[in-house]
Amino acid sequence: MPQLAIADFVPQLVWLAITFIALYLAMWRVAIPRIVDVLEERQRRIDDDLMRAESLKREADEALAAYEEALGEARANAQRTASETRDAIKKQAADREAELDEALAKENEAASSRIRAAQVEAQGNIREIAIDAARAVTQRLIGTEPDDGAVGAAVDAALEGNR
Repeated sequence: MPQLAIADFVPQLVWLAITFIALYLAMWRVAIPRIVDVLEERQRRIDDDLMRAESLKREADEALAAYEEALGEARANAQRTASETRDAIKKQAADREAELDEALAKENEAASSRIRAAQVEAQGNIREIAIDAARAVTQRLIGTEPDDGAVGAAVDAALEGNR
């Protein structure tokens, strides 16, 4: 094998060194700057993405805080509205109850007046009926017509005794 011939070993080492140096210089001038540029671009893109993600997270946190605040305000408004509505309904019910109580009191007073008038009328009729009955009984028992004044006085005395 020609690679292992010792007489050709020194020139092979020289060419190896020349090739290595040429490749090293080519890599140092061309490939490594490109690789460094790619790595720097990649790192810049990663940093930009991280900054954008942090910014979006901050915005999301702010939006969440605003949402929670709006939700709290909405709950407070709903509770306040429910409380106001409940109070308004209670007031309407109390007003309606007062109106009904007033109407019932008026109706009760009117009914009491009618009852008193009926009692007075009935008592007035009782006296006349009692006088007529006493006159009829006396006439039947005695056979003569009794005096109207005497019968009226007797009925009045009997009615006073019952009161």
